[in-house]
Amino acid sequence: MGHLFQFGENVKGYDIPVLNEREARAGAGILLLPAVFSFAYSYLVHDFTFTKIFVTFFMIDFFIRIFISPHYSPTLIMGRFFVQNQKPEYVGARQKRFAWSIGFILSVVMFLIIVVYEVMTPIKIVICLLCIALLFSETAFGICIGCILYHKTQSNKPQYCPGEMCEIRTKEKIQQFDKHQISLLVGIALLMFIISSTIIQTDESKNNMVSMKCRSGKCGSGK
Repeated sequence: MGHLFQFGENVKGYDIPVLNEREARAGAGILLLPAVFSFAYSYLVHDFTFTKIFVTFFMIDFFIRIFISPHYSPTLIMGRFFVQNQKPEYVGARQKRFAWSIGFILSVVMFLIIVVYEVMTPIKIVICLLCIALLFSETAFGICIGCILYHKTQSNKPQYCPGEMCEIRTKEKIQQFDKHQISLLVGIALLMFIISSTIIQTDESKNNMVSMKCRSGKCGSGK
């Protein structure tokens, strides 16, 4: 019970409580998959059952993280299982708490809108997309947007930020871009735009032709 109501771990060599960023990133990934599924399902089918279940779990999980201890968060426990053989990446617990507080506030708002009052409003779509963006950013890129906001809004410089982003340093060569990479990205983007436009126009033309045939009685029963 030593972890109850304790936010962060005391690790030798670190003068403030820290958390394992690898576990936090894994936990974000575990939440991302059902978040995308529930959003897509509710948007396409207009059935918010899975969204209600996910939002409730999301809110409970973040409540445990913030007000009890990250040590007992279901998604962080699962994340620890998957990354237990990886070397820990310690980050300051304080900025993670700030970031998770943003997620908790968003989940409470969603819980009230979707589960309690069942209000039909575009706000819930915006919040859903925002939550997915936050989870995706941390999972795919290791970028904790809430941690960045904490860094920007606090007068005291935070310690042990994810990816050492709080430290002023020169980018290494492997982190820099060259003109060939940028040109390639722009070229691929233009090519995909042209291909996508061609496919869309072709499909629209086919659909129009089918629609015209049906109006003239040349489809359906085959007579």
